[in-house]
Amino acid sequence: MSLADVILAIIWVGVSAYGVFGMADFGAGVWDLFAGGPERGARVRALLERAIGPVWEANHVWLIFILVYLWTAFPEPFVSVATTLYIPLLLAALGIIFRGSAFAFRKWLETLQARRLAGGIFALSSLLTPFFLGTVAGGVASGRVPLGNAAGDLVGSWLNPTSLLGGTLAVLAAAYLAAVLVCREAEAEGSLDLADYFRVRALATAIVTGVVAAGGVAVLAWDAPVLFDGLISARGLPIMAASAVGGIASIGLLWRRRYRLARGFAALAVVTVLWGWGAGQYPYLLVDVATVDAYAAPEPVLRALLIAFAAAAVLVIPSLLWLYSLTERDALGESGTS
Repeated sequence: MSLADVILAIIWVGVSAYGVFGMADFGAGVWDLFAGGPERGARVRALLERAIGPVWEANHVWLIFILVYLWTAFPEPFVSVATTLYIPLLLAALGIIFRGSAFAFRKWLETLQARRLAGGIFALSSLLTPFFLGTVAGGVASGRVPLGNAAGDLVGSWLNPTSLLGGTLAVLAAAYLAAVLVCREAEAEGSLDLADYFRVRALATAIVTGVVAAGGVAVLAWDAPVLFDGLISARGLPIMAASAVGGIASIGLLWRRRYRLARGFAALAVVTVLWGWGAGQYPYLLVDVATVDAYAAPEPVLRALLIAFAAAAVLVIPSLLWLYSLTERDALGESGTS
């Protein structure tokens, strides 16, 4: 394994963290969208705010980490992705900005109309942001990003079967993760009716996700053959099998109302899909164009990134774990969701 491979694996750790924490955060906004009117949905929205406290505080740290490491370690492929796919990336960035602002100010607005407008922006942005991020992943995975500054089709690179599949699965995964997370939160505070409310929605979302994923196999075989071949290879197939096991186990645990364990297996299902994508596409950063070793930064840069990650692992990651622990135990009170 080369030093470039090590840095790529570190980046994928960040992708996995964002795939779990960020998607659970977005998923809470998706359920906010379907919670009902101000009175009928008040308890649901209040629970959602409390549940996403641990991930809301720091989830975009992972996104910043991913971007910084990608453009530093693999600058030319990063530029290619950022310029060819700038439309969905810009829409996702706007979604993150509007979503965060609306969530932060919604509870402090004075009129019902203003609060409803902020809530609508928060919820709609929560739906669209993971969709656009998924289309970016689909554009890269299907080989529609050539090497060069804005060298690809600025529309077709993200409006294609694989990208639409990626966007749809991202929204469904976000909704599923959030529903499982909120089931546990509702059970912990004794709101068993809300736990059942989200349990039903989690199970329904899991069924829809399974159907879309099964249909997506044919889409990948037709539209992204390099990725498809990698997924069914000796390298990718065990990871995808682990994802299927995680998904099935989380459904079974949800059915039995074992929410704490279900949460872990749901996260496993999402993380293994991401690692399956990485394994299926490896050694390419850009399919059939740019490999990991050929387009990595010079070795001194990679060594500096490795040292920086080691320092972050010592200083930052324990702080994040402490934050999650405090919010999980409600030791921060209202500050965890403000």
